[in-house]
Amino acid sequence: MAQVKIYGLKSNLDENKLTISNAIHQSVMAALQYPLEKKFHRFISLEQDDFVYPSDRSEKYIIIEISMFEGRSVAAKKTLIKQIYSNLGVQVGISAQDIEITIFETPKENWGIRGMPGDELALGYKVEV
Repeated sequence: MAQVKIYGLKSNLDENKLTISNAIHQSVMAALQYPLEKKFHRFISLEQDDFVYPSDRSEKYIIIEISMFEGRSVAAKKTLIKQIYSNLGVQVGISAQDIEITIFETPKENWGIRGMPGDELALGYKVEV
């Protein structure tokens, strides 16, 4: 399981939402061997007054938070981060300076999905990559 939250200025996210989502999901699939149909993205669009960020960032600045089951290797997580930077740069034109990524990992038993604890689910993909 991986859920992604993307925070940014409303003007930027409204213009680029689908492309950002596709770029991130391509990264998740490549780095974590994640299925195509398992796409869970939430966009948090903020007005200029509600999004304070350093002056060395542009209006394309975004924050990406990824919540997922624990179990991925350090190499897989580093690959994910690098893939996101690359895909967003190439596909959306967002520079690495304007992207911050945080990965939050929790045990499967801390998730509730489709009426069950996460550790009791039959997943169609591997977590240990």
